[in-house]
Amino acid sequence: MNEKIEETDRAVTAIDQADETLAEGQETNAAPLNAKEELAEFFKTALIAVFLAILIRTFLFEPFNIPSGSMKPTLLVGDYLFVNKPSYGFSRYSFPFGLAPLEGRVWDKEPERGDVIVFKLPTNPRIDYIKRLVALPGETVQMRNGRLYIDNKIVPREAIGIKEDTGPGGFTSPMYHYIETLPGGTMYEIYEESDDQILDNTSLYTVPEGHYFFMGDNRDNSQDSRVGHAVGFVPYENIVGRADFLFFSTNGNARLFEVWKWPWSLRYERFFNDIDPVRLKNKETPE
Repeated sequence: MNEKIEETDRAVTAIDQADETLAEGQETNAAPLNAKEELAEFFKTALIAVFLAILIRTFLFEPFNIPSGSMKPTLLVGDYLFVNKPSYGFSRYSFPFGLAPLEGRVWDKEPERGDVIVFKLPTNPRIDYIKRLVALPGETVQMRNGRLYIDNKIVPREAIGIKEDTGPGGFTSPMYHYIETLPGGTMYEIYEESDDQILDNTSLYTVPEGHYFFMGDNRDNSQDSRVGHAVGFVPYENIVGRADFLFFSTNGNARLFEVWKWPWSLRYERFFNDIDPVRLKNKETPE
């Protein structure tokens, strides 16, 4: 009996030694990567990362930042947001540098009135603009004494107070704060300095087929479809996507290298805020 146990022990020991020898041989044969191979692996990983980033930016979400106050109070200078690229389908402007050989849009879906949308400037497609869609193809638009009219009907607005706003030069001025309600019940906030500014009385615009009329929420400080030589009517093809939500916001009081100021320069309350307007369901638009 003891002899059998000893034989078993010797067999187990032999197996263990064989495993150790095999492992040592494998370690010896697995030569480390040389510098050239490591560099090749690095570039391969970098190319994959860049390729995935381009795919995401082209077909899913693209980040944008807000450089001006034309969409106050909805969007502030220093806000960073994601634009939903598939929301209205794809055109050549969905792709980097507009190089895709597409005519019109594919998998298209009509934008909704009141959406905040990024589009390529019709007069210079290299520039991205972000404004609110207020009028659809075939409708008429006019500003009369600071009030918006669509198809000759006044768009209701409700005063909610006066706010102090700081402009680009650092000067503070009072802004009349309203909630405006578009046909169909889409509600959002706007700013007005007064009702007798340069764009508060306009001619009658008729939106052509296949085009849309956009305005900034900061009505007296926005270059939008009311300015024909600069923006004008926006072709459907020029639409990039719908602004969905903020993911970051800074007030600009800290430079990149001023790390010690970062905690006090971030607008934490704006992180991940939804940009979609309020849409009334099964209700008449208030007069």
